[in-house]
Amino acid sequence: MTLTGGTAPDRTSEVPAQGRARSRTSVPPPALPLPEGSGRAPAPAAAGPAGKPAPARPAGKPAPARPAVTELRLSAFAVHRAAVLPLGPVTLLRGPSGSGKSSALRAYEALALLGAGAGLAEALPDAADLVPERARPDAQGRRGFRIGCTVDGPAGPVRLDVAVQAEPHLRIVGERLTCGGRTLLATALRDPGRSTVQAEWHTAGSTPVTRAPFPDDLLGTALLPLRVAGKTKGQLEVLAAAEQVVVGLRTVFACDPQPRRMRAPVPIGEGRLRRDCRNLAEVLHRTATECPRRHARLAAIAGAGCAGPVTALGLRESVAGMVQAVLERGPRHATPLGRLGDGELRYLALALVLLTGPGVLAVDPVAEVPEAMRTLTVLADGLDRGLDGRQLRELLALAAAICADGHLRLVGTVGRGGTVGHDGPPGQGGLDEPGFREPAGVTVVDLEP
Repeated sequence: MTLTGGTAPDRTSEVPAQGRARSRTSVPPPALPLPEGSGRAPAPAAAGPAGKPAPARPAGKPAPARPAVTELRLSAFAVHRAAVLPLGPVTLLRGPSGSGKSSALRAYEALALLGAGAGLAEALPDAADLVPERARPDAQGRRGFRIGCTVDGPAGPVRLDVAVQAEPHLRIVGERLTCGGRTLLATALRDPGRSTVQAEWHTAGSTPVTRAPFPDDLLGTALLPLRVAGKTKGQLEVLAAAEQVVVGLRTVFACDPQPRRMRAPVPIGEGRLRRDCRNLAEVLHRTATECPRRHARLAAIAGAGCAGPVTALGLRESVAGMVQAVLERGPRHATPLGRLGDGELRYLALALVLLTGPGVLAVDPVAEVPEAMRTLTVLADGLDRGLDGRQLRELLALAAAICADGHLRLVGTVGRGGTVGHDGPPGQGGLDEPGFREPAGVTVVDLEP
């Protein structure tokens, strides 16, 4: 059985050379074999385009110092069919409503949660809603989808593909980890009556392959560092690939600032920014106290994206332990953040996210990995929501500058008719109009409904 929505097995299409991809292609990706209950585990085979080994890094291009997700693959997932989305340091997923922008970020976040050790029900609580609406169940009433990614790093490009059964029971029924044309881990459902899958991983010692049952609600790749001794060359290869994927996926901050929750004063606390940025003033209080230079830089950025003059970002503390942020307009005038427009508040919150790190954002950092090897990925759904062209250009210029060193990556979604990159006056022209030029350092991926 293959979980491809009741259609024929898929094959992966090549990624378009211009850094863009369409979510629908005429050539589907390779099906991840999902054997019947009495079948054998998938045979070791690479998962590259059209059944060929995954392409190696181009000659002369050095390996990234820090693991990073460079490709997202979605098969029979929500509205996506055989989608291959290339990801750069700053990536914009662009398309009209219904083209699958939000669902692509949803898949990325689910992979990140699974890589951090979360259970499948926590990572994909709405899995049944992510199966294509017209997907037909197989003879046993099963439907599902496949998601995957490529993580580049010191070990080379490593591919992870996961097949999820959403109905009638939520479980991982197949997983494959490949690197350099070699399958390092493969799992398969052999007995539907048990809550385990059969796992096989590369050993290259006296026993070429090691087999063991893995739980069907956890990502096998995340379990490998706990199960592989690392005594043989093959085991070390498996460990390096698995750890690269886990490190590349784990630290993700999904951000969607909600202006209506950002206007009121908030209690002074630990200063870790929440997903909806409702405690923006609390975090600004922390940056003003602990990092005045970063706080001053944010004030300069605020002046570029907010109406009227901005001389500083001020704070007003009350005796009750509450704090309110204000835009200083001069010696005798200040505007509370609650009086700003929705676009100005979103602009400030997103700029703060780009200027800070895992210690300030509400994320779980990979404490066992040296800070120099970590990469934080920000997922911003509706990045352009409420912003004018000037604000969006300022944010993307800031993101491109910060993401250039590899410590931070940004994947955002924008709709058709955005205003970034236009040669004309600010606030005029769209992302899909003739005057558009891709901002330097930004990858734009087009999605079709």
